[in-house]
Amino acid sequence: MSSWTFLTHHAHVLLEVAKNPDATVQQLADEIGISTRSTVTILGDLAATGYLERERRGRRNHYSVVPTAPLRHPSNAGHTVGELISALAELR
Repeated sequence: MSSWTFLTHHAHVLLEVAKNPDATVQQLADEIGISTRSTVTILGDLAATGYLERERRGRRNHYSVVPTAPLRHPSNAGHTVGELISALAELR
């Protein structure tokens, strides 16, 4: 089987944060199957572009999804991150 997937690592991080907002970076990385360094970079990307909100809690950052953020691709711009998460959650 080839190694490509339908969803990017950014999408996987976003979905994992939505599923488990209290997860540590290590837990997110382990669940997704990427390095902690990649996970930190992706969390930064998603926070900088308004898809996640970051809150400092003690020594850790806590991330939460911004469900009203529009999807980035022009063909999907009429839909939100919340709609994507809901659609994929229904498939489980």
